[in-house]
Amino acid sequence: MGTEQRLAYESIRDQLKSNLFIQIKEQGLEAGKLSVLHGILKLRMACNSSELIKDEALFNYDSVKTQVLMDELQNLPAGSKALVFSQFTSMLDLLEKEFVANNMSFFRLDGSTKVDERQERVNAFNSDETDARVFLLSLKAGNAGLNLTSADYVFLFDPWWNRAVEQQAIDRTHRIGQTRSVFAYRMLCRDSIEERILQLQQRKSKVSEELIGAEDAGFIQRLTEDELAFLFS
Repeated sequence: MGTEQRLAYESIRDQLKSNLFIQIKEQGLEAGKLSVLHGILKLRMACNSSELIKDEALFNYDSVKTQVLMDELQNLPAGSKALVFSQFTSMLDLLEKEFVANNMSFFRLDGSTKVDERQERVNAFNSDETDARVFLLSLKAGNAGLNLTSADYVFLFDPWWNRAVEQQAIDRTHRIGQTRSVFAYRMLCRDSIEERILQLQQRKSKVSEELIGAEDAGFIQRLTEDELAFLFS
């Protein structure tokens, strides 16, 4: 992260950490697990862009991930297309604004896209006649049932802690008709909750399969207070 984004992230983290561990000390880990999930979600949003966090006066909307993504997309090899997945539709909104500002053609599909429009957009993206080389997708809406073999690059903008869900998203490109190698990238901010969870996944293989995302509290019950302190360090 750049300086301003880092300051915003650390401000949120320090406040969350203080409140969270006071609650755990007073009420126990079980009582605090929803606060833990809320904290993880908030810090993941800060890794994407603090513009996603509406209840903080941060006055900073820097997003190193957006900068890196735009550089990567603008330098795709000739003939290549890319899928960009995010868990947050609000992040897709921000990326859409960035694409418009840079005159980049794209398609988008999320949970609000009508069923009869989904296949139309997929067909249009797969067509050789379109100028659009990027497809923005919400991870849940785009991780199953879609054949997107015209793409050979995949960017997971905010990693999903269930690797099977991530793999399903990447597999949209691995269908009958794919003739090229597919390059998939997981985008994580260094020295952040994202990197901490990756490190925890690597240290605890069982937890690795269960660390899935802010909507599921299952893995919290298996974490110690020391591991929580590590996540928010």
